[in-house]
Amino acid sequence: MARELELNGRKYWIISDPDGAAWKAKVTEVLENGESDEIGIEASAETRTAADAAAERKLRRLLGVP
Repeated sequence: MARELELNGRKYWIISDPDGAAWKAKVTEVLENGESDEIGIEASAETRTAADAAAERKLRRLLGVP
């Protein structure tokens, strides 16, 4: 399952997968040519929503976006 964000004119996907009893979310930047680049942000939580939110917070902190 993936969620798309647009921040600072760039597109990102937060991709979530089950990880045992928890969920793991990874952030990938979607490039203009259609390719994607994993940027190294990961987060884990008990629910998919919580993992996605944690990954988004890390991305926003990295980019300096509130």
